[in-house]
Amino acid sequence: MHTLSTLAVASLAAVASAAPAAAPADPLRLTVDTATTYQTIDGFGFSEAFQRANQIINLPEAKRNELVDLLFNVTSGVGFSILRNGIGSSPNSTLDWMNTIEPNAPVGGPSGSPHYIWDGNDSGQFWIAQQAAKYGVKTFYADAWSAPGFMKNNSNDAGGGYLCGTPGRPACADGQDWRRAYAEYLAEYVATYHNAGIDITHLGFLNEPDFTTAYASMLMDGAQSADFIKILHSVLKSHGLEKQVHIACCDATGWATQRNMSNAILADKEAAPLVDVFTSHLYTSKIDSPLPSEGQRAWMSEYADLGGNWSTTWFNANASAYNDTKALAGDGLTWARNLHTGLTTGNLSAFLWWVATQDTATNGNNNEKLILTDLELGTYTVAKRLWAFAQFSRAARPGALRVSVKTTGTDGCLVKGASPLRTIAFHNADGAVSVIAINDGATDVPITVRSRVASAVSAEAWATDSTRDLERVGVTVDAQGDVSTASVPAHGVLSVIVRV
Repeated sequence: MHTLSTLAVASLAAVASAAPAAAPADPLRLTVDTATTYQTIDGFGFSEAFQRANQIINLPEAKRNELVDLLFNVTSGVGFSILRNGIGSSPNSTLDWMNTIEPNAPVGGPSGSPHYIWDGNDSGQFWIAQQAAKYGVKTFYADAWSAPGFMKNNSNDAGGGYLCGTPGRPACADGQDWRRAYAEYLAEYVATYHNAGIDITHLGFLNEPDFTTAYASMLMDGAQSADFIKILHSVLKSHGLEKQVHIACCDATGWATQRNMSNAILADKEAAPLVDVFTSHLYTSKIDSPLPSEGQRAWMSEYADLGGNWSTTWFNANASAYNDTKALAGDGLTWARNLHTGLTTGNLSAFLWWVATQDTATNGNNNEKLILTDLELGTYTVAKRLWAFAQFSRAARPGALRVSVKTTGTDGCLVKGASPLRTIAFHNADGAVSVIAINDGATDVPITVRSRVASAVSAEAWATDSTRDLERVGVTVDAQGDVSTASVPAHGVLSVIVRV
């Protein structure tokens, strides 16, 4: 959700938890069961749409390189593995708009020959994509906020409106139908990036289609989306792109709206098998269960704290008191909990923050960014929530499977009463097994980890709390993959990775 300073959006509350149980005197045992599997992980990422990419590009070279390394390096940085691009629809780059590759309607209307213009920049996003690719990022999600204005019934890429030809909507001028031309436009964006060396892997044609606003936006319901999916797939197939590009839909403002849209798409038996990923935001409703699916993966494709003032805090003692009517806390521990909820309750395969960088002037210097940039000073400041993402992104690499993990006492019996830990485990494609533990309590919790990994060769653990940012801590591991001497910090996160 690209926001204006006057826009008020209801935000999902921080995950509220009951008063945590006191930390046990003896270590808790976290036992991983790799035979019990859940969803495949595609990764974690962010966007630099609406010219946010220039907040990195325009830094001094040394700082620019340092920041790119922080975002994408998998051994010393966050290791983000998905980049979400905005497909521009605006006729120019006024304010922070994203300019379109087709600024003018073709002569002859939808059947005319389009004239595409590629500036090699794409509002700074192409450069960011190139940097990501250098670090091994392979998942690039291109998403359109709107079709160009001349393709819509309001003749504007802003202000909502419908794509001309959308079933059930008033006809556009001369009864023109721009649906296939819009699909061709999206395919051209994919082809342009491919020709420049970047392969778009996921393609979305909507962003918050239930929301009308003063910047690029376009309306569509689930049945109308199903109609367009069939057209888009046909066009992609005609260009030989149907195997390279996964169709994603629909980036609704909230989980409940996306559930309705997903159900409508699944009800269309022609469209359902053509969409690969259901995408949602969480601004208007939270994750309470998995999205409906017939094999489609679920992505949380955009989320952020839009209301809170800029903060680099890790732990906010008042976060548990937040609810859906109040601003979402921007602290790091809250976002670690949000990630955990998304991956467990929602069976998410991907979790994407809104934008990585932003300046103080935009949107009242709120928390919608992970990193605050100051181009005049040539510096940047990192929010602690970035390290919440790092804990997950480093431990669960693309292709990992979420697997079962059980918390017991050292005697193997289930813990009596509430555990202070939220846990999640992954079996990575390279064989490594990882466990992430979030401590809701005010006391360190000692743990052991039974990974049950044959031929374990090493183990590492990484801690984040109010004083540490993904700091490596010492652990020991035996040949069976059992890890000892670990401790989950109070109000903190510990990830343990057992290598084979």
